[in-house]
Amino acid sequence: MDTTSPYAGWASKDLTDPELAKSFRSGDVRALARAISLVERRDPTVRSLEESLRDSHRAPDVVGFTGAPGTGKSTLVDAIVSLLRSEEQSVAVLATDPNSPFTGGAILGDRIRMQRHALDPKVFIRSMGARGHLGGLSLATREAIRLLGAFGFDQVILETVGVGQSELEVAAVADTTVVVLTPNLGDSVQMIKAGILEIADVFAVNKADIDGHGRVVAELRTMLNMGPKADWKPPIVPTVATRREGVEKLWEAVLAHRRHLEASGRAAELARRRLRDETAEVAAELARERARRALEEDQGLAERLVKDGTPYRTAEEILRTRTDN
Repeated sequence: MDTTSPYAGWASKDLTDPELAKSFRSGDVRALARAISLVERRDPTVRSLEESLRDSHRAPDVVGFTGAPGTGKSTLVDAIVSLLRSEEQSVAVLATDPNSPFTGGAILGDRIRMQRHALDPKVFIRSMGARGHLGGLSLATREAIRLLGAFGFDQVILETVGVGQSELEVAAVADTTVVVLTPNLGDSVQMIKAGILEIADVFAVNKADIDGHGRVVAELRTMLNMGPKADWKPPIVPTVATRREGVEKLWEAVLAHRRHLEASGRAAELARRRLRDETAEVAAELARERARRALEEDQGLAERLVKDGTPYRTAEEILRTRTDN
């Protein structure tokens, strides 16, 4: 699998932090937490850490859970974590929350809902802010997944904000996308119409112990049957996360999808595509920062922009002529 670093464009000065890399390699979870904090702050030292861990790169299996608020995603993820730990698998959870508009930090803090795993050294739970990113998944989330793989976690679970249409981006990051619906929420059909149907690899109809779950399952089956034929038909798994009912079947469906990806050759294809997408995002971020510096430091450039009123022309000039010092 291609694990080429996407950080080659960072400033070329020496940013080595050997102590952080050493602690990271030794399995110090505090080093992992610090590394993810550096990623969230967009600290340039991430490049040196990434380079020093090249021989440790191991892509973890990533499962994304998305769905509307109130569907019980966090409770379902908590039950999945318990199942994985009973199988002696290490697991990391990245819960992507909305941001505080003042501090940039995550507001919801899904870690509160999973405190019973807090003392388990084989479980790592981190809330990360969406930071205004349209899909609710920041570039930092992609990079954090890479770090979790290098740290050695077997499974990474990505729980997204859950705000509808914008959550489609989870499919670009996860190997398997689980869409969580629930009866009587009032927007299950709207979510399907919004495009969620196309990105779901597995459907979980949670809270199946209340009236209406059969209707949701029937609607899903009808819509899946009406869609174009595909080599994978998303299974529909009823669950009651609060009682851990259906959780084993749900995870079996996830594993079945993974086997399908491997057998069809799509697993390697998706890995390459994710790396390309991450590299493109890093390049866009670097270009954005370069443009801001140029406009702040080059008064002549800024004045020409105001005079001409042509952002495209100015942007092309910056990209064509400006280089990092």
